[in-house]
Amino acid sequence: MPYLVAADLPTESAGRRFRAMLREPGILRLPGAHNGMAALQAKAAGFKGLYLSGAAMTASMGLPDLGVITVDEVAFFVRQIVRAASGLPLLVDGDTGYGEALNVMHMVRVFEEAGAGAVHLEDQLLPKKCGHLNDKRLADAHDMAAKVAAAAKARRDLVVIARTDAAASEGLDGAVARAKIYMEAGADAIFPEALNTAEMFRAFAERMPGTPLLANMTEFGRTPFFTAAEFEAMGYAMVIWPVSALRVANKAQQQLYAAIAHDGGTHNMIDRMQTRAELYATIGLADYEALDASIVATVIPEGMPQR
Repeated sequence: MPYLVAADLPTESAGRRFRAMLREPGILRLPGAHNGMAALQAKAAGFKGLYLSGAAMTASMGLPDLGVITVDEVAFFVRQIVRAASGLPLLVDGDTGYGEALNVMHMVRVFEEAGAGAVHLEDQLLPKKCGHLNDKRLADAHDMAAKVAAAAKARRDLVVIARTDAAASEGLDGAVARAKIYMEAGADAIFPEALNTAEMFRAFAERMPGTPLLANMTEFGRTPFFTAAEFEAMGYAMVIWPVSALRVANKAQQQLYAAIAHDGGTHNMIDRMQTRAELYATIGLADYEALDASIVATVIPEGMPQR
């Protein structure tokens, strides 16, 4: 049903619903959704939660993932995705928090008010980089802990996940030490970024017993391909596929433009397109039309003077 009908909307906050999902058995699968259409399609496929990647979001804007966008720009995407897939809690990439402690608190309030269920913060310095690139610069662990504490203080129900990029430069020992500091500061879960072997994933989980952990299954990065079941067996509670949907969509779009340029039209791409009927079914056009018709129909209360 359309998101306009209040009876169809969740009654609990997104943060509480995200926490409830984490308590359920099995690993929480969070595919990346970079806009409302992707959110609708992920929901139709049966997923119970979503992830908004900073890399996918900025790429969809034609920008690199260097922390150059603002909190309000991200909030626009959060509102769009939450509205489209009402009922599915959303984990949002909060980059470095857009500044220091007060900026982090502002980000948390804006994201939570926009409908996010969880956010992750990373311990890089600006200009930040994709976690699978080289030469990342790390913040002091205690400065990052102050951001985590600020986020925990600002949120109502939002789940706060602390990401550490330390494995590449400080090794597993450094990443684990940072993770423990971040948990003490108030993080609800830990995201160890760019681990590159199954042994590293397992060792990190063994050294953080009882801590909910997030795994990142991004393509073309440092992490080998693992399935959700394999991550679960290694001790992880959540897994994201951050840019996968964008990559597939971008490749298809590139091929479409090439075909138009080469063939002078789209006639050779028709069998690869979502049809009009499929599009209308995905966005629920018929439901909106039925809702509109039910409102337009005038109902005259009994006893009202007739003229």
